[in-house]
Amino acid sequence: MFVYTNMKRLAISILLTCCALLSATAQDRQVENKPYIDLRPLHFGILVGFHVQDVDFENVGPQTIAQPDGTTSEQTILCDAAKWNPGLSVGVLADLRLNDYLSLRLSPTMHFGSKQLVFRNLSQTDEKGRPVEKTQDLKNTYVSLPLDLKFSSKRNGNYRPYVMAGINPMINLTAKSEDIIQLKRYDTFLEVGIGCDLYLPFFKLIPELKFCYSLTNSLAKSHVNDLKDEALKPYANSVSSAHSKMIVLTFNFE
Repeated sequence: MFVYTNMKRLAISILLTCCALLSATAQDRQVENKPYIDLRPLHFGILVGFHVQDVDFENVGPQTIAQPDGTTSEQTILCDAAKWNPGLSVGVLADLRLNDYLSLRLSPTMHFGSKQLVFRNLSQTDEKGRPVEKTQDLKNTYVSLPLDLKFSSKRNGNYRPYVMAGINPMINLTAKSEDIIQLKRYDTFLEVGIGCDLYLPFFKLIPELKFCYSLTNSLAKSHVNDLKDEALKPYANSVSSAHSKMIVLTFNFE
């Protein structure tokens, strides 16, 4: 009896929720907020959001290491990003209307974040027999200048979903000389995403989710020559290329 009563209450709650959503949708279709906002040839806005950073490394495999006494040894060191680290994104945007369904958008943005790297030396073990590990907190502050094409569907009430794609050049402002690995100062990303224009009474809110992937090898190979600690050089030489990745969730206000 108790289970039946709870199920009945749940069914009634779901029914009432669906009725409320249908009622709200019907009202939205009757009254359109900001009906002429998309007809302006150029409009501006701001954006805030979050992102996570990752990086794909190509490991070189076994290395021949020269020892101080003149002998050599072989070591295998693997490098990988340990986890996705969240970061903050803020910026501004300008949207140029090309036609009813297509617009060109420029949105300069700053991304504050980091990548957590783990180096595992398979040729050296600790007292428990596990590979020796070193970690690096690779902090990145990117200034990005994405240029995107935004393909929007037909407006339905106060909603208008869209897809976007474009090129995103980035400048990395953060680099430390003591880092085991450094990324290049300049990088270029390909980005694709989806979003939805939400027409509110006084402004347009646009949640957007996009995926960014580096098109170039972003590893700064010459950085190993600047390392003062010789013991860190095998770790810096353990990778031959790096491609950064980002997943960005932003809320645009126009």
